[in-house]
Amino acid sequence: MPDAPVFAEDMNLAQYFLFDRLNEGLADKTALRFGPRSYSYARTAERSRAFAALLAQADIRRGERVLIVLPDMPPFAWAIFGTLARGAVVAMGNPHASAAQLEYLVDYTRATAVVTTPSVAGALRDAWRAKRIGRELRKIWVAPDCATHEDPEAPTGIAADALVSDLALELPADGNAAFAAFGAPRLHRDEPAMWLFTSGSTGEPKANIHSHRDFAFNTEVYAKATVGYRQSDVTVSVPRLFFGYATGTNLFFPFAVGATAALFSERPTPETLMAAIAMYAPTVVTNVPTMLGKLLEYDEAQRARGDAGLDLTSVRFQLSAGEALPEALLSRWIARFASEVYDGIGSAEMFHIYCSNRPGDVKPGSLGRAVDGYSLTILPEDAEGLGAAPCAPGEIGVLWVKGDSVSHGYWLDRSKSFRTFFGHACRTGDLFRIDADGYLYFAGRADELLKVSGQWLAPLEVEECLMKHDAVSLAAVIGVEDDGLIKPKAFIVLRAAAGVDHAALAVELQRHVKGKLLPYKYPRAIEFVVDLPKNDRGKVDRKALRDLEKSRATKTEVQP
Repeated sequence: MPDAPVFAEDMNLAQYFLFDRLNEGLADKTALRFGPRSYSYARTAERSRAFAALLAQADIRRGERVLIVLPDMPPFAWAIFGTLARGAVVAMGNPHASAAQLEYLVDYTRATAVVTTPSVAGALRDAWRAKRIGRELRKIWVAPDCATHEDPEAPTGIAADALVSDLALELPADGNAAFAAFGAPRLHRDEPAMWLFTSGSTGEPKANIHSHRDFAFNTEVYAKATVGYRQSDVTVSVPRLFFGYATGTNLFFPFAVGATAALFSERPTPETLMAAIAMYAPTVVTNVPTMLGKLLEYDEAQRARGDAGLDLTSVRFQLSAGEALPEALLSRWIARFASEVYDGIGSAEMFHIYCSNRPGDVKPGSLGRAVDGYSLTILPEDAEGLGAAPCAPGEIGVLWVKGDSVSHGYWLDRSKSFRTFFGHACRTGDLFRIDADGYLYFAGRADELLKVSGQWLAPLEVEECLMKHDAVSLAAVIGVEDDGLIKPKAFIVLRAAAGVDHAALAVELQRHVKGKLLPYKYPRAIEFVVDLPKNDRGKVDRKALRDLEKSRATKTEVQP
């Protein structure tokens, strides 16, 4: 394994990701694209410094949290790098989250400042005036609502909203001079830089506290050394920037090599993604398995009408993470398109991807091998540390990952931190097996296993089997209670739903599973749906499906 990168004690991510590009002679190179607008590295640095000066003028101090709740547009970059330059700590939220979720984020992070859209600012203002939130909150700044990028004259500066203070501030006209006036703080590489949230699939999202060097470490070993970002790259992302997966792939990683990050703020659909690809001609696309499936269906529909289908000729490779990429789906993708897909796994606990397929080394069905700089171990579920004997190759156990980007712990949850973090190592809680060559295979989450007919069943195994059937586009399996017993139920999205005999197809799919897996694993019930619910990270939301079944059961019970 190559030596892990080492970083100086004095370190600031704004310098590492942005300001160093100016020192490398890339001041005039395009850093950001947003529709017809482009922003050079020099302009991006100047606007970021202006925001850092705004924080200083508002007395937002080193170590205090700045909550960024923005769509994917240029002010997001200025806010994140300005916050880091100030020495404050970045936290990020979904601008389309519910009011209750946003209020939770403000209070949980103890944010002293929020950067957001007018609609979110209005909701937070009402909550603050009602004294439901914001004991620490001193300022909300509003980025003009660039919900679409079609208007080249739309404003893109950060205006100020005087929520608590009577004084409304605007970005300094000369951000570089304003930044120089207060001076950048001298930061340590291990000071907190960002909080990254868990998905919240088993409760309220928890924040992982990460230091400056965590992000630089993963950038060096994964973005640069494993998948090979280049200065000539243009990147586009399906996941939104507030999600750490996209913060890395569509902002930090391209900036680290002097590439161009292209943004679109519309809701990601096959139509909006292909419009962005047509506009920007990206070489790297950050994707998720559900969108890959939708793109294939969209392409098939276009070709059925006599059109040429999707044009992905500019794309060098696509990244996939967030949930398992079924082998059947990847095989369909490879058969249709030339661009490779590098499936991998990462987590908020480790910042980003620590195991991945890579150029010249793609093993369909697997999540690839450990990224150099990380070590992976599969241990029995009851293991309490890395000293335990590892599982044999092919045996399913819990994945432990060790590397220099590990979180400091969860904010306000020491008990969960003690169960998850062990020095350099993180117990992921995910079930995997690893083969003799070091390739990792996902087997599901330990807390999602089903006890069916007295035996354990991993829903993922049934889902992947269903997706090997030609009629199935997507599948999700959950356990439902029937006469006190847990039985597997499948929710299925069809590739072509028109004119299908659902009853006959359900029987056929059950036989398909019985023929490939042990008989007890077949879904006892099948429901055909138009789409599967997703969480704000683009993952299939199985909790929403379980809640749906519970609500149906409750309604049945109360009927007279």
